[in-house]
Amino acid sequence: MEQELRSSGPVRVQSSLCFSGALVDGPRIQQLLLHCAAALESNDVTLAQQAMWVLNNIASSQGDPNQRLTSSLLRGLVARACRTCGSPRGAGSMAAPLLGRRVMSVTELADYVDLTPWHRFGFTASNGAILRAVTGRDAVHVVDLGATRCMQWPTLIDALSKRPGGPPALRITVPSVRPAGPPLVGVSDAELGLRLANFAKSKGVQLEFNVVEKSSTTTPSPSPAKPLTLSQELASVLSDPPALGLREGEALVVNCQSWLRHVAPGSRGEFLDAVGALDPCLVTVTDEDADLDSPSLATRIAGCFNFHWILFDALDTSAPRDSPRRLEHEAAVGQKIESVVGADDSERPESGARLAERMRRKGFAAVGFGEVEVEEVRQLLSEHATGWGVKREEDMLMLTWKGHAAVFTTAWAPN
Repeated sequence: MEQELRSSGPVRVQSSLCFSGALVDGPRIQQLLLHCAAALESNDVTLAQQAMWVLNNIASSQGDPNQRLTSSLLRGLVARACRTCGSPRGAGSMAAPLLGRRVMSVTELADYVDLTPWHRFGFTASNGAILRAVTGRDAVHVVDLGATRCMQWPTLIDALSKRPGGPPALRITVPSVRPAGPPLVGVSDAELGLRLANFAKSKGVQLEFNVVEKSSTTTPSPSPAKPLTLSQELASVLSDPPALGLREGEALVVNCQSWLRHVAPGSRGEFLDAVGALDPCLVTVTDEDADLDSPSLATRIAGCFNFHWILFDALDTSAPRDSPRRLEHEAAVGQKIESVVGADDSERPESGARLAERMRRKGFAAVGFGEVEVEEVRQLLSEHATGWGVKREEDMLMLTWKGHAAVFTTAWAPN
């Protein structure tokens, strides 16, 4: 197949792949994407090239949401083709290049998080559940497994400072290992902790911030050329209670914010076992409500197209097209798509419903959310475009865009 891709001549698009009329119509684009996926899975180089050629004429990083999404998906398909069978002829000119992974300042990160409620929805719902779970406790310890570098905690600290009877002593522990994806911040964990401690002090809250390195006793990688996975590194942290500094009498909370999708699907059960072994009073999980872990490339592409359209569409109402924060959001989506499509196993989301089944099998009971938490989320959404909404689905809260499920938040306690 590699030789065919390298040596094939100019592409002629078969009529079966040509669509007259509205080339940017969503169902037609999806059909082309599925043609391409099927061709790649069956090693049909000619059909894959034809589909990519047509998609390249549709894709535009400056176009409407479907065109921008197609650009990201095409980039992922080209990356997969290059990885598995060499570079297809003309692949280098297909799709706009991915925006570089720029390192942000803390202020820029806050602006990035505030552009849409994609992240703050989970912050707000989870913080509400945490506040309720630690009512009356004198000491609270949060193990923060979050991808947004402590952006969640100023709001929680502020709420704790207003608690009748005074705030509890608060500890926040973060692991030194984290997913490699965006957002990237040019500030160390220790510096972030210092800033957070100064903020807490201004609010009258005693905060202790700790960074935990992976355990030196972790089983080494079987091959020096194959480093430990994120799942293995994180397991080394969670399975070392002395390093976490667990203390008698503390209310322990484990907060998973946009994190679980980075744990390999086959390791998620072990991850939850390690969390449960810490005996927390509450576990919060927030993630994207998408099932993108199928072994079938075509199924993953269809899932990407139907899910990642949401943020591309929402960003049209949130910022001008040349906004740096908007471009960074779209680049982050592009990286997610390339991970899911391009044969990279670093990110595999699963829906809130499947996560709930997994949690129950591991002995956790859903805590649910009260009307106070729902109202706080509604207040947050009132500051954004009218297409955003919130709904309950059993014991979880779901962020929606124009009625489409986007992000879920759940809260759990060991049963």
